[in-house]
Amino acid sequence: MLAAPDPVPPIYFGGSSDAALPVAARTADVYLTWGEPPQDVAAKIARVWELTDRRIRFGIRLHTISRDSSAEAWAAASRLLDALDPAAVAKAQEQLRASESVGRQRMLALHGGDLGRGVRGLEIYPNLWAGVGLVRGGAGTALVGSHAEVADLVEEYHSIGISEFVLSGYPHLEEATGSARACGPC
Repeated sequence: MLAAPDPVPPIYFGGSSDAALPVAARTADVYLTWGEPPQDVAAKIARVWELTDRRIRFGIRLHTISRDSSAEAWAAASRLLDALDPAAVAKAQEQLRASESVGRQRMLALHGGDLGRGVRGLEIYPNLWAGVGLVRGGAGTALVGSHAEVADLVEEYHSIGISEFVLSGYPHLEEATGSARACGPC
């Protein structure tokens, strides 16, 4: 019989369904959610707290599009949106709507599948953009803005109880290396 690892790795668990939240409350060290407006995330946190009698941490999964200025960040988001083929968006939305995942349905509700709203029309909360979810399942939101605006929104999530952040950028390589300006029209 194998011994338990020492130290025991923490358990990260995500799920938005009525069935998932009690499981998270019982077993997770960190409950993860996808990026929704802070008031919606706070409501999920409150629900998990209601279901648990032990210490649990909370995390969030978001994309980031951060630049030296807000205008540069929104221009980068606009380039991503402009590169989407409406037929590809429609096909992706059809496939995503077929999912029974509560989390995925919550992501879809944020943007309604409407490519025609334009880049700022998909801003669902100041500096929180739902455009990623038009063609991507899973985490479909991004923090968009200047470095200070993105940091302020991270702090806002922290103030409601988020202590773990899983962040990625678009385009991935350029965001990770800080060379986004070098990539031209991304």
